[in-house]
Amino acid sequence: MTNATATDTLTGTYAIDPTHSRIGFVARHAMVTKVRGSFNEFEGSGYFDAENPANSRLALTIKAASIDTRNADRDGHLRGNDFFDMENYPEITFASTAVGHVDDTTYRVTGNLTIKGVTKPVTVDFEYTGTAVDPFQNQRIGLEGKTTVNRKDWGVTWNAALDAGGVLVSEKVTLEFEVSAIRSNDAS
Repeated sequence: MTNATATDTLTGTYAIDPTHSRIGFVARHAMVTKVRGSFNEFEGSGYFDAENPANSRLALTIKAASIDTRNADRDGHLRGNDFFDMENYPEITFASTAVGHVDDTTYRVTGNLTIKGVTKPVTVDFEYTGTAVDPFQNQRIGLEGKTTVNRKDWGVTWNAALDAGGVLVSEKVTLEFEVSAIRSNDAS
């Protein structure tokens, strides 16, 4: 994809389709394996300017209670005070502050990620994976990206020491985004 090709077909307002998108994470567990999870309830929208990505913007809201690691006990622990403290902080949010063009298929999105009332900047490189018109005549755009953060930066500090050394949960967490977004009729 080049900017000249993308300009006419991609520029517009989009809403993330949560039934065809995934917002997930990966953290090392017990120093030997990785645990994967996702958030099942989220909404996001934005404006994408293919000709001038700096004019683009994105906002995302995730319901913390929708965390799903395929283990009810672990999910309950993650929802509690040791991790996300959902009683006091039911949402995780992201708002872009800058969007740039890296190459023909990659866009760099920088913004403010808020978890547990703490806001820190993060940057995610998104790969453009294509466009399609679905059977319902919705124009879709696909993007995939990931970034690694230190959960302690957002006050998510709980851990347990292991007898053999190391800790139960890694500080570094990889955030993963697989997005299908639908373009609205409003092109601005």
